[in-house]
Amino acid sequence: MAEIPKWHATGDWFDVCSCDIPCPCEFAQAPTDDRCFGVLAYHIRDGHFGEVALNNLNLILVAQFEGNLWTGQARNLQMGLFLDARANEKQREALGAIFGGQAGGFPAWLGGITGHAKMIGMEAAPIEFEVADDLASWRAEIPGKVSAAAQALGGPTTPKGKRVQTINPPGSETGGLVATWGKATANLVDTMGVKWDAAGKSSKHIPFDWSGPG
Repeated sequence: MAEIPKWHATGDWFDVCSCDIPCPCEFAQAPTDDRCFGVLAYHIRDGHFGEVALNNLNLILVAQFEGNLWTGQARNLQMGLFLDARANEKQREALGAIFGGQAGGFPAWLGGITGHAKMIGMEAAPIEFEVADDLASWRAEIPGKVSAAAQALGGPTTPKGKRVQTINPPGSETGGLVATWGKATANLVDTMGVKWDAAGKSSKHIPFDWSGPG
C-alpha cells in the first residue's frame, strides 16, 4: 500500500488470558509466571480507511509471549490474525494495514514498544462478537477454532450494577483510559498450530479510538 490515507476507527476491545486476576500486563508488569497466552478481540463500531468503510467489522488475535511486553523484553511473541469474513478485499487490506501497524496510529506505536512478532497465520473467518451495553459480559467466537468470553468481575463490596474498573491504566493495550475487569468463562484456542484451554483467569474490556496517519 503505497500511500496511507486518513483513517479513523472506534470500537470495543477485550481479551481473555492466562494471567491471574488482575492481569499484570495492564499495569505494565510481566505476566503471571512470566508467560501469557490468550485471545484479543476487536469490534469496530465506526471506522473508515480513506473512502473504505469499516463499520461493524470484527477481528481476533490469538497471541502468546514470555516476559514484559512494555519494557521491550518480551520473548517468543507469536500472533495469529483472523479478519472478518464479511470484509471485502479493500476492507481486508485496510484492516491488515491498520492492525499490522503499517498505517501508523496507536497500533504502530504499540508494535514499536512490544517488538517484532512472529505471525503464525492470517485468514478470513466468521467472527461472532458481543458486548453487553452495561458491560456485564463480553464474548467472541470463531466456531471450532476460538472461543473467548467473560463475565464482569464483582465481589461482596461491589455495588449492584457497578463495574470494577481501572482508570488511566499504565499498560492499556488499546490506549483507552478505562479498563473494565472480568473473569474469563472461556479462553479456548485450537488453530494455527496452537492449542490451549484456560478459562477462569483474567479478562478486561477497553474501548479504542484510533486514527492515522500522523
